[in-house]
Amino acid sequence: MKHILALHTGGTISMTENAAGAVVPSTNNPMMAVPAQLQDITVSSEEIFNLPSPHVTPEKMLTLSKRIRQAEVAGIDGVVVTHGTDTLEETAFFLDLTTPSTIPVVVTGAMRSSNEIGADGNYNFLSAVRVAASDQARGMGCLVVMNDEIHTARFVTKTHTTNVSTFRTPSFGPIGLVTKNGPRFFEKLLQKGMAPIDHVVANVYLLKAYAGMDGTLFDALPKETAGLVIEALGAGNLPPATLPALQRLLQRGVPVVLVSRCFNGMAEDIYDYEGGGVGLKQMGVTFCQGLNGQKARIKLIVGLSSGLSGQALAEYVNNAVS
Repeated sequence: MKHILALHTGGTISMTENAAGAVVPSTNNPMMAVPAQLQDITVSSEEIFNLPSPHVTPEKMLTLSKRIRQAEVAGIDGVVVTHGTDTLEETAFFLDLTTPSTIPVVVTGAMRSSNEIGADGNYNFLSAVRVAASDQARGMGCLVVMNDEIHTARFVTKTHTTNVSTFRTPSFGPIGLVTKNGPRFFEKLLQKGMAPIDHVVANVYLLKAYAGMDGTLFDALPKETAGLVIEALGAGNLPPATLPALQRLLQRGVPVVLVSRCFNGMAEDIYDYEGGGVGLKQMGVTFCQGLNGQKARIKLIVGLSSGLSGQALAEYVNNAVS
């Protein structure tokens, strides 16, 4: 019999709709009442915290990561984390980077609160438990299971504000499905590294480029800035008026990571004009392949918290190599 640990953190999956139609946190998390046994699976539940996901910080993510590492040492067969959807992809990716990939770690949530018509929380939770208990899920890294689909934490993202099929993996699609007969996997990631950090570095920021942008926001970053991720234009370009301020950040030794603000594709040093990717790379900006801005920020935080710097940090943040 498989033993799965469920770690509940709050979010819509644990909330209720009040008489006015507003969705509010519940004092008692209804997910704690899920049946303790499913066929050949025993589920133990813990409420590790009860927060809307915009309240979740990297420090809370680290608390989760440490608890999962403890559970693996204790011999648990898999872990399911229930989480609010707004920052679910960031927590899932943090767990992917900081926990071993031996046992399955599956993150799930809901788009409808527990007492709404068509509530999806219990179904998603049971699907996640089945995936976490699957032998196929071992060694697959952290997974996100929603709406009968299995996605990698690395590439999945929230694409709709309210739709139950909000979680999608641009370019690549899901790596598996949850069928009536259980999970079925069709793909897997090429590589996965693990950084068992014990603290998180603060003051890592994310900025989004836009037409007419200048250096104001770059210069406004505090002197304690530990790192910066930029969602750049197109294939990886910035307005020329940003360059002097960007150069000042680089001269201060602040690592700057660049991704594209586009929904699909990746940032590359293709264009050789003022503000183009060729010049940005020559300045010392690190291009991150395939991650969106929020994921690149998580990876930069984990890399910095691991003590990496310089070329080692750049190679770690570049998704192609870890």
